[in-house]
Amino acid sequence: MSWAGPEDLLFSTSLASYLDKKLLVLLRDGRKLLGVLRSFDQFANAVLEGACERVIVGDIYCDIPLGLYVIRGENVVLIGELDLDKEELPPHMTRVPEAEIKRVSKTDHIAY
Repeated sequence: MSWAGPEDLLFSTSLASYLDKKLLVLLRDGRKLLGVLRSFDQFANAVLEGACERVIVGDIYCDIPLGLYVIRGENVVLIGELDLDKEELPPHMTRVPEAEIKRVSKTDHIAY
């Protein structure tokens, strides 16, 4: 029987296993960011490359490009790896331009 050493436990609980992988990051203010994790530190501050904010209103959504994005660790609620072999959204969801999602979110009183 093989036991994991302290170094294995530390590695498995850190973000190191997510480096260079596409992630979904949920922030305290409810925003959802997608991007490839390029760097992080002990406070869960993270750098996403090719980041975008996914805004969903009802059955429509928009990915607003952000580029290289730094996230302060205290704002992170959840980080999860995206399965690139599966669809990210249900088939009934419709992608719309950024202007459309902003118009709809203002009429629905959704903070943007």
